[in-house]
Amino acid sequence: MTEKAMPSPEAIKAWARLMRVSRQLVETAEEALKVSGLPPLAWYDVLHELAEAGESGLRPFQLIERTLFAQYNISRLLARLEADGLVEKLPVADDGRGQTIRITVKGREMRRQMWAVYGRSITELIGAKLSGDELNMVSALLGRLRHPPVVDR
Repeated sequence: MTEKAMPSPEAIKAWARLMRVSRQLVETAEEALKVSGLPPLAWYDVLHELAEAGESGLRPFQLIERTLFAQYNISRLLARLEADGLVEKLPVADDGRGQTIRITVKGREMRRQMWAVYGRSITELIGAKLSGDELNMVSALLGRLRHPPVVDR
């Protein structure tokens, strides 16, 4: 690695804080769900994406793109969600092996219950600690780190 490619002390500090805070926030939200007797955050992510997709549902590869889960993780998770009656798998008419995944009424209810706890966690963990302007600034800065960058409007 050339010296020019080495990160600045500021970049190292920002990276370390971002990683630690991110892990801490997710772990705290996960614990709140667990204490409430609810499934893990990954379930919420999938149920949320399926609810947003509406009645047409999503193909598994679309869920992978939207959630950034690995294929083997999404397959196991979908099997568990289906076994619990939270999603249903429907055949795709023009693709004999393809499936569309759709959230069920029970899945919508589970998502609602999870959001009550998860939303409260977001409020307690960041919403109550930063002003609206600060939240907008953090969101914009993190958006610039995404690939491709996310531009807030």
